[in-house]
Amino acid sequence: MTGNANLTGAVYMMLSMAAFTVNDVFVKLAAETVPLYQMIFLRGLLTTAMLALTVQMISGLRFHIPRGDRKVVILRTIFEMATVVTFLTALINMPIANATAILAALPLFVTLGAWWFFGQPIGWRRMLAIAIGFGGVLLIVQPGTDGFNAYALVALVAVLMITGRDLCTRSFSPEVPTMTVAVITAAGVAGFG
Repeated sequence: MTGNANLTGAVYMMLSMAAFTVNDVFVKLAAETVPLYQMIFLRGLLTTAMLALTVQMISGLRFHIPRGDRKVVILRTIFEMATVVTFLTALINMPIANATAILAALPLFVTLGAWWFFGQPIGWRRMLAIAIGFGGVLLIVQPGTDGFNAYALVALVAVLMITGRDLCTRSFSPEVPTMTVAVITAAGVAGFG
């Protein structure tokens, strides 16, 4: 049974990654004629509508956020706004493969952030893997070479913003309705755009 669930999860993960890649292609194509913030607004509006409808159909939207979590929800939304602006800016101005490869450094940053902010243990093996991973990112970014694109640094900033968003999510209390947070965040991004 577990093997079947793992296979199903792997298939869904591959489909979601394919969807992100298709989305990135459409962003690059649309950027030729649509200004960045207009694109952010339209994507945010469509995402908000689709998420709200889906959540309402599955479990119903519950907008009650516990008082102690409200500031964290706001901070998470701000991180998401910064993520969208920085990542789309980088994506529009550099090859998709490079932007995606830099984004692959996200688990490294999240692991370090969890260690730094939440005291999660990191053994020497994991620290070595993180160091090797950062070396791989440097190979992709290639600072100091003629082919260096300053937008690679913008993509790295996007990774930092996503890390902040994910660490905020980690600090939510169990009472926070996660799908409602996703709807709030999408609406915040649309409003920002």
